[in-house]
Amino acid sequence: MAGPLARRYRRLLFCYPRTHRRDELLATLLDAAPPGRTRPTAREAANLIRHGLRARLGRPASRTVGAWAILATIISGIFAAAFATRAAWETAEPLPRAAQTRAMLAEILPGQEFIGIEDAPAAFTIYGAPLSWATVDDLLLGDGGEYALAEVGGVVRGVPTRSPQEALDLARQRLLATGWTVYRPVVHDMYGCVGPPCDPATLPTSTTLLARRGNTTLAIEADSADSMNSVVDTTYLSASFQRTTPPAVYPFAIIGGLAGAVVAFLLFSWASRRTTGRHPARWVVTTLFHVTMVFWWAPTLVAVPSSVWHHLDEPHPSWRPMWEWLGQPVFSLFFVVGGGCALLGVALAALPRPRTETVPTTAPS
Repeated sequence: MAGPLARRYRRLLFCYPRTHRRDELLATLLDAAPPGRTRPTAREAANLIRHGLRARLGRPASRTVGAWAILATIISGIFAAAFATRAAWETAEPLPRAAQTRAMLAEILPGQEFIGIEDAPAAFTIYGAPLSWATVDDLLLGDGGEYALAEVGGVVRGVPTRSPQEALDLARQRLLATGWTVYRPVVHDMYGCVGPPCDPATLPTSTTLLARRGNTTLAIEADSADSMNSVVDTTYLSASFQRTTPPAVYPFAIIGGLAGAVVAFLLFSWASRRTTGRHPARWVVTTLFHVTMVFWWAPTLVAVPSSVWHHLDEPHPSWRPMWEWLGQPVFSLFFVVGGGCALLGVALAALPRPRTETVPTTAPS
């Protein structure tokens, strides 16, 4: 029972719950093993892991508990990875200060007087300010999309000294000359058609030029001349810098996601075994779990295809943070409600089950 084969079998048997008869299983496996074997076969290992994890779930008569466990494990692991990446974003280099930003913009767009350049107050902001208790209601009640990666930059107002296209062409040339990677420009209509008739060629447009150098990205946006209508005091050019995804995000996401998935599976399996039989909160716990899955999966299934399409449709020097792919924090209220249901379900699962009274038998005299 202390040889290398026994030790390796014992590690695999940790997949079974503690109350399972691991020693009896180990003895059976060792008796069935041929002489000289020092490690389990791949088939044996896969079977022990699969049956051990299934045994942790309990409910041997259920045909769906395995599927629910997979759903809970996946979504919990994904959310844990998103939280881990948010922590890893704290390792990002601070944005350029206002003075440095002015110097960089003067090099890229000479002759343009940018205004409104201020230091970034935090790595992520909501309505231009760091997240605080005063803005939690904005985050949860519909304005979560305003929580985004901070940027530092400014705008140009007044009468254009050159056409927007000329300004973008000059910026592209100077960016390439100073070591930036420049992406294809993205053109958007500034307003929708009011008609009919509607001629898309006459609609004013906004063109965004994206570039990257090292861990810094630049976005320059210029409005078409048609959108200005000869108005003197108008904003026709803007530019902003952001940081790219720091390298620590990727290992944090992997480690956090795996840890979250393991914890979620263990909690789910524990609650599943606890609430079998005559548990007083069995149906309440089941209902709370289903509510949690709806509130966590629904925003994710909506946000992931949208984010994929957005990234395929436009160039992105740096991908969006992971939580935005999950519909967060736009749907953060869904996550909070689902998390509350999950915590309540775990607490109710911990309630003691009623004791089964046994009638003592008396031997005949």
